[in-house]
Amino acid sequence: MISKGIYSATCSILNDDYSLNVDATINHAAVSIKNGLHGAIFFGSTGQSQLIDLDSKKKLISNIASHKFKKQFYLGTGCNSLKETLDFIKYAFEYDFREFLIMPPAYYKGNTEKGVYNFYKHIIDEVPKIKIVLYNFEKLSSFLFTPEFVKKLVSDFPKNIVGVKDSSYNLFENLKIKDFLIFPGSEAKLLKGLELGCSGTISAITQVTHSLARKVFDDFEKKVTQTQNEKLIAVRKIFDKYNLISALHSYFSINNSNFLNILPPLILLDSDDKKNLVKDLENLKFENKNIAA
Repeated sequence: MISKGIYSATCSILNDDYSLNVDATINHAAVSIKNGLHGAIFFGSTGQSQLIDLDSKKKLISNIASHKFKKQFYLGTGCNSLKETLDFIKYAFEYDFREFLIMPPAYYKGNTEKGVYNFYKHIIDEVPKIKIVLYNFEKLSSFLFTPEFVKKLVSDFPKNIVGVKDSSYNLFENLKIKDFLIFPGSEAKLLKGLELGCSGTISAITQVTHSLARKVFDDFEKKVTQTQNEKLIAVRKIFDKYNLISALHSYFSINNSNFLNILPPLILLDSDDKKNLVKDLENLKFENKNIAA
């Protein structure tokens, strides 16, 4: 079961025909875990989940079911369709996956608390043993979870709603629920979050900063002086200048051409932005020797 720690919102790697390269996607996540992460979450927003077809997602699920890191692999749903979300979840249950990062359907700007509540309630009614980490990302879903609404969901579904990934950053400083996991969506918020009682981070950029982020987490747990937090934050700030999917794929493609493929309408960084990204990281003396999947 997901617990305190450093997790990646891992990339999806594509073939030249834009189909999902299942083996490369799994291997990339495994490399991140070997380099310090507590786990990797497939099919979050960074994994282009809403652009990837359900059959490809199912193929990945069947492949990770026998992987040595199975217990450190987790799944986002990333489907706008309620029916497809349930289809995905029920298929994953067949392979003993029980925990899911679930964002409310994106696209509709009229999302209301009543409608979002009904969305989660229907999932729980259909799959009573599910464990859900809410995904608070207003920029993508057009819905902002408030502390009061999260508390209502946890109160009504205490066995099912177990945590939240907070990528809107309005919860991690204000929400307090006993035994409830709170993961800020940026490692720039990691140390502050830990000091406030949060659980770690679920972040796209931990695919790059895995060792730094793990060091900050471990040093906090050991109650020793922090030595890497400023650098961790600085690296994150560089990536935050760009679309994170574009920046990550551009960065990883330096050593691995698999990352050159990205699903339209997403695009890679242009040559100038890519050069600036690399130059800014070099100026920080940040070197990631394990960026090849």
